[in-house]
Amino acid sequence: MENPSKNTDIARMELANRLFFRLYQCANMLHKTGSRAVEDEGLTTQQWAVLGALSRPEAQGGMSVGDLARYLMVSRQNLSGLISRMERDGHIQTAPDGRDRRSRLVTMTEVGQQVWSVKAQPKIHAYYEQALHDFSVGDLTHTLHYLLKLLDNMRALDGLDAAADES
Repeated sequence: MENPSKNTDIARMELANRLFFRLYQCANMLHKTGSRAVEDEGLTTQQWAVLGALSRPEAQGGMSVGDLARYLMVSRQNLSGLISRMERDGHIQTAPDGRDRRSRLVTMTEVGQQVWSVKAQPKIHAYYEQALHDFSVGDLTHTLHYLLKLLDNMRALDGLDAAADES
């Protein structure tokens, strides 16, 4: 006689594998199709995320590079190249933080605000409409709930890994 618990574990791992593979595919497609949606504005999905983070009311005074990296959940190293390109393109600027001279504060320039508010936002909203076609408000709410739950678990896992790395 087979162990039903073992069968449940196998089925759970098969579903988990399919789920994480679909998340991987979604992330790749978001990068590909999202970048295509805003490419005429000279943006990629990563730059879209930076401008979106800086456009929030709580970021009006700018964000430190470290805070921006934590908010976007990327490494400072990955963010530094992106910041350099966006600064070169005139979308953002960095300056020493008045509260902590060792820290750099990232803010959106007027050009960046224009690109974000006037040019990119309508294209991003159209992209959302196409990508979320046939999703009800309930579907969106449930999807967001489960993604946040998964993200919380992954953050906890990241914290455990960081603690293990330090010892």
